[in-house]
Amino acid sequence: MEAPRLEAAVTLPGEDFSRVALTAAAIELLNKLWEQHGPLMFHQSGGCCDGSSPMCYPAGEFLTGDSDVLLGRFDIGAEDCPQPLEFWMSREQFEYWSHTHLTVDVVPGRGSGFSVESPEGKRFLIRSTLMEWNVPKP
Repeated sequence: MEAPRLEAAVTLPGEDFSRVALTAAAIELLNKLWEQHGPLMFHQSGGCCDGSSPMCYPAGEFLTGDSDVLLGRFDIGAEDCPQPLEFWMSREQFEYWSHTHLTVDVVPGRGSGFSVESPEGKRFLIRSTLMEWNVPKP
């Protein structure tokens, strides 16, 4: 049986399905981090090592632009949460992962020093599954 997860609100034009979700463990950690840092965001770039992990930043600290795609928005139920948590991915990385559904999970270990969960002794990671239909690319 699959563990419960929170699906993101759809953000890509022409799509009616979520591309990204959070596990219960990710939501629990995000609520703790939200209390410490205020509103948060994710950015998934490409590359090796920590560059392939989702990076969690205070909202607006990582500047996004035309080279990024907004894959979804989450209402994680954080206290004083006036804005959703956004999940961004570099457009180039999205070209590779456009056929997958992504789930953000948490595992023990230290992630990048730039991601806000690093001092917690945990790190976010992506679990991906193939989508079974053809979807348009933005």
